[in-house]
Amino acid sequence: MTDAINLYTIGFTKKTAREFFESLSKSGVKRVLDTRLNNVSQLAGFAKRKDLEYFLKTILQIEYQHAIDLAPTKEMLEEYKKKGGDWETYEQRFLELMESRQIEDKISPEIVESSCLLCSEAQPHHCHRRLVAEYWQEKWGNVNICHL
Repeated sequence: MTDAINLYTIGFTKKTAREFFESLSKSGVKRVLDTRLNNVSQLAGFAKRKDLEYFLKTILQIEYQHAIDLAPTKEMLEEYKKKGGDWETYEQRFLELMESRQIEDKISPEIVESSCLLCSEAQPHHCHRRLVAEYWQEKWGNVNICHL
């Protein structure tokens, strides 16, 4: 694929439903790739899997796909979040996981084009959605990343 791939990322924490859905609408996103390991938590509010899938389709005509291969393992998440692990270790382990899963072959550039990676973190700096986007950018070389 020679054309540039437009890839967006978004976190739902600290956003109202209005801010979240308007960001997606204005960006022209065609599909949300949910990168969360747990997407059914009561804490997710409007972003719980079945609700989010319904809202995206009904309000914005955006596809929803749970992309579990883009999520960290439960152990990695617990080590980082609950046990106070450092970001550098988490980042390295996560990138090794993406490499071992060969996500550049499992999810095609055609699927990624105009998609938005979703997770809960408000900002992309210390979030695995940014790592996934940058991983594809490195592997494919033609990915434009926009954090919403």
